[in-house]
Amino acid sequence: MVSISTITTGGVAALHVYIMALEMFLWTTPRGRRSFGLTAQFAEQTKVLAANQGLYNGFLAAGLVWGLLHPVADFSRQIQLFFNGTVVVAGLYGGLTSSSRILLVQGVPGLIGLATAYFSR
Repeated sequence: MVSISTITTGGVAALHVYIMALEMFLWTTPRGRRSFGLTAQFAEQTKVLAANQGLYNGFLAAGLVWGLLHPVADFSRQIQLFFNGTVVVAGLYGGLTSSSRILLVQGVPGLIGLATAYFSR
């Protein structure tokens, strides 16, 4: 049976794949600009920075998926705890320095993933 922890961690991973796609590939498109509230000019000027940001979100997603797929249960849980924790830190930092919306969109799901992984024993 699939655990709540697996579902929440998988959801956080999927969210970060989506954020990666928005930042790396869709930044200058209407969808990307609408998602981040950008003007066309600003999106064009910052697309290289956004792609770099997106790459880091891809790394977070990859780590979460690694945690889900690792065959050793105790180590799998540790990986999930670490990467969900990094998502929480990224959400807090983004929420404090860029937009409080980041705290809700990234930080809260990461905290839910972290909590469910922590209590999954």
